[in-house]
Amino acid sequence: MKEFAAAEWQRARRTLGSGQQLISSDPDSAASRAYYAAFHAVTCLFALRGQSFSKHSAVRAALHRELIRSGEWPAELGQAYDLLLDLRETADYGGMSRVSAADARNAVQKAAAILDAVRRAHPELPQCDE
Repeated sequence: MKEFAAAEWQRARRTLGSGQQLISSDPDSAASRAYYAAFHAVTCLFALRGQSFSKHSAVRAALHRELIRSGEWPAELGQAYDLLLDLRETADYGGMSRVSAADARNAVQKAAAILDAVRRAHPELPQCDE
């Protein structure tokens, strides 16, 4: 499970970097990358706890149940995750709707906050800028 968690953390960090680079040129892709960075980071956290989920909805439910409602994480991080999911759905399936550069920038910041929370819980994980 630790090998899987390490791979998920690496993917989260790489995906966050991709999102940062895409903000001005492709806000839809930046928002999508931001969601996936948060998704992989949270998946890493649960893997380190011996838990795994096969659906995005299960990861979201576990985040709210085990991290937000328990008080381990502030409610703002749960709201941030939900916003990232909404923006990803707009970016990937929104038809004529598009994510603005401002929303993409906000998404990347919120994803970075989620990665920071995961790393605070597990300081042995490499920092995002390493």
